Amino acid sequence: MEYQWLAVQPYEPVWQMLHARADAVAAALQNEIIYCCEHEPVYTTGRRGVDNRLGAVLHAPVVHSDRGGEMTFHGTGQIMLYPVIHLRNREIGVKRYVHLLEQSCIELLKESGIDAKRNCGFPGVWTEKGKIAALGVRITKGVAYHGMALNVDVDPKWFAAINPCGLCSAAVSISDFTEPQALSDLANRWQNSFQTLL
Repeated sequence: MEYQWLAVQPYEPVWQMLHARADAVAAALQNEIIYCCEHEPVYTTGRRGVDNRLGAVLHAPVVHSDRGGEMTFHGTGQIMLYPVIHLRNREIGVKRYVHLLEQSCIELLKESGIDAKRNCGFPGVWTEKGKIAALGVRITKGVAYHGMALNVDVDPKWFAAINPCGLCSAAVSISDFTEPQALSDLANRWQNSFQTLL
């Protein structure tokens, strides 16, 4: 499977790239791939367009995307893991796929000495201090895209402006537990963790 680190990118061009790659994978024109990046600050909503802002003003754009889930923040100090995977060909169901994403993040955090877990009924990854990773996927023609966001060293003010993912829960970062590592290195380890579990 291919892998690309995209560094810092605006959200919408990456979303368009994911959609196009998913169509190409579904048509067997391109291989599966995992993209990782850091986004310029942006708030995104899922397909239902639920807007969980806590005040009238947000200090970053809002994009209504086609992923699952509710409003969340993407931006500086956060890694995005974006696999474009043919679930149908791999005979992987949606529930198992979500589990794989979560487990890859849990394994990565374990390497840094951070105890993380699932919260039954709520997609994502939690620690004793709060939610550290969120996920939202889209599946079309048997191919999954979008993915998961891991907070490495995110300014909490961004999450304080919303009720992230519709949950009254604090968002935390790796930096709340230990010294954060370079995002590119963490991203490479994360995609390796994910591929190992496939």
